[in-house]
Amino acid sequence: MASGVEGACVGAGLGLALCADLRVAAQGGPFSTSFTGIGVAADSGLSGAPAQAVGPSRAVTLMLLGDRFDAEAAERWGLVHRMVPDGAATEQGLGAARRLAAGLSAAYAEVEALLRAAAGGDLPALLEAEAVVQERLRWTEDYRAAVCAFLDGRPPSFTGNGP
Repeated sequence: MASGVEGACVGAGLGLALCADLRVAAQGGPFSTSFTGIGVAADSGLSGAPAQAVGPSRAVTLMLLGDRFDAEAAERWGLVHRMVPDGAATEQGLGAARRLAAGLSAAYAEVEALLRAAAGGDLPALLEAEAVVQERLRWTEDYRAAVCAFLDGRPPSFTGNGP
């Protein structure tokens, strides 16, 4: 699967983009994991994908701090495979998808299975673990405060009150 990323790619959007095998990103859009900024952990497979793409050390930094980074950094770190001018990512992503669709899908599936096995990735188990954590965290005072702050357009203030 291939994707084209135009504009902001944050939180679950980044997790979904990282599900694609090939990613093309427009140069102007910001990227961020952003989940901890609202008092929750990752979902959409995001807790596994960055570590595979950028390594554990950078993944921890991206996930804990949630800092924004640009498409150039995303390309340099391997989160996207190609950076293109704004407005061109969708078409180039579709072009890559068409190329894959016209190829040997059985061979592609086997390559992906081998790569997942080599990385120890069990996506269904990861998604289930993320869902359990999100359910637990969404009942915290910090989560409620962060959502209210987000809706009010102000930075959150956390108390550290967990589940």
